[in-house]
Amino acid sequence: MLNEPTMEKLYEMRLSAMAEAWTAQQKDAAIGALSFDERMALLVEAEHMARDNRRLRRLLKDAELRIQTRAWKT
Repeated sequence: MLNEPTMEKLYEMRLSAMAEAWTAQQKDAAIGALSFDERMALLVEAEHMARDNRRLRRLLKDAELRIQTRAWKT
């Protein structure tokens, strides 16, 4: 099959989360019960979530938030 060239192209297009999700799908026997559309949706969701998480991580880092500890009176 054309798995290796496809994986290379996914990484080249910077779709690494999609490539990793596809690899995980290939190892899961139960995934074969899903339709093409369902599998594709899972791959797109994995890439979208990874990008969103990277964006949030970058924003939090750039915000340089400080955690302020304070002794509370009881």
